[in-house]
Amino acid sequence: MSPIYLIAVAVIAIALLLFLVMKLKWPAYLALLAVSVLTALAAGIAIQEVIPTVIAGMGTTLGNVALLVGLGAMLGGIIEKTGGAEIIARKAAKVLGKDRLGPALLIASGLVAIPIFFDVAFIILVPIIFSFAKASAHKSPIALGAPVAVFMVFIHNAVPPHPGIVGSTTLLNPDVMGLVTILGILLAIPMGFVIWWLSKRIMARGSWEMSPEIAEKYADAGAANLGSGDREVDGGAGSGRAAITTADPVTGTSTTTAVRERTITTPSAGAVVALILLPIVMIAIGTVGKLIVEPETPVANVLAFIGAPALALLVACVLAMYLLGVRHGWGKQDMSDIMDSALAPAAIVVFVTGAGGVFARVLTESGIGDAVSGMLVDAGVPIIFLAFILALIFKVAQGSGTVATLTAAGLVQSTVAAGGYSELQVALIILAIAMGSVSLSHINDSGFWIATKFIGLSVAGGLKTWTFMCTVVGFLGMAIVSVAWLLASAIA
Repeated sequence: MSPIYLIAVAVIAIALLLFLVMKLKWPAYLALLAVSVLTALAAGIAIQEVIPTVIAGMGTTLGNVALLVGLGAMLGGIIEKTGGAEIIARKAAKVLGKDRLGPALLIASGLVAIPIFFDVAFIILVPIIFSFAKASAHKSPIALGAPVAVFMVFIHNAVPPHPGIVGSTTLLNPDVMGLVTILGILLAIPMGFVIWWLSKRIMARGSWEMSPEIAEKYADAGAANLGSGDREVDGGAGSGRAAITTADPVTGTSTTTAVRERTITTPSAGAVVALILLPIVMIAIGTVGKLIVEPETPVANVLAFIGAPALALLVACVLAMYLLGVRHGWGKQDMSDIMDSALAPAAIVVFVTGAGGVFARVLTESGIGDAVSGMLVDAGVPIIFLAFILALIFKVAQGSGTVATLTAAGLVQSTVAAGGYSELQVALIILAIAMGSVSLSHINDSGFWIATKFIGLSVAGGLKTWTFMCTVVGFLGMAIVSVAWLLASAIA
């Protein structure tokens, strides 16, 4: 089929996908699968090959995504429920001092955002944002909440094990997952400084009034106890001993039994930070080892095993069960329930990511990806900018960063596979897609509403803060990636 026809099919498919998700409110999973089937038929894939293509796309994508997102969700669930997120924020404030509460909270939020999905992580930190803002004598929590929200969503889009970046990496080259993780974290560090600098100047330009309900909550919020490192939390029954009385149903005789109640304590900030950093260090060992050790040797194989992201998260989860849970009074069944419950929201993300992989597979197998990316490449658009532009278009149109990254990765997959790019170049292409998925976030993005509603911003205020800062860091991040691309191309 002609490239023009295939491009027309792609345009119609994307428009239909956006219509189903945005106007008819179809679940993204269902919309992606339905559009994938229709696109495959329209693009000339044989009817008997349509469903096998769907299955292949789902299976290929879920191999990495299900492992990483599932384990990441479990680790995040443990950190959340055991009070780890709160204790990191408090400890950071204690170390940096009361006068540096904002930067302390930003640093803490960055650590919390690595293993925990943005929406959950931000909601966990909202009470801390309120109390820190109160202690810093801010008129509203917006001054601290806005930069924290933007920094966390940047990490969500740019650092595995979050679904969008994991899915796009799986599509383009699963072997660079560790490299993408390290580069994503390195990129997030300067972005944290930029976000804080931007937020201070934005806040200085307006009064930023809160919504009435948030203003009321903020008035009732107490300042954080910044001097406390750990705190003891009553596990629901208190500490010490209690008595349970049971009655015999036949004789009516009552028996009183003394039982020891459990006290649940909060883990130390050091333990929480160590467990967050552990998988990062393991991945770094594998990635650096690949560069300095001869391939296919026993040492290289051991380093690759240690640095596999799935193993790194598995080890962190197993250790977290004991170090953050059992050791601090949580029962074995409690920890099992916490980890199982963390999989429920993750399952939705996994299935949507898998469906995005199906759409990407159809785009590749039908030749649509070659046609679209080929047209833009022929027009002189470098692959690094092509990846960024495609992700940006999908982000603006439908809001979901995950869908934007997967669709963009599907469109450039064939071009990347045929381009003979080095692993570093492929990792930079993946980060370019991530930067596109961060930029221009607005009212069709769920993250926009989570950030604005929880800290009391109006829609206009959200556009002036969240949208503006997301766009600046997305484009600035893309500029940094572009410079790295030039250096990588010179080396290659």
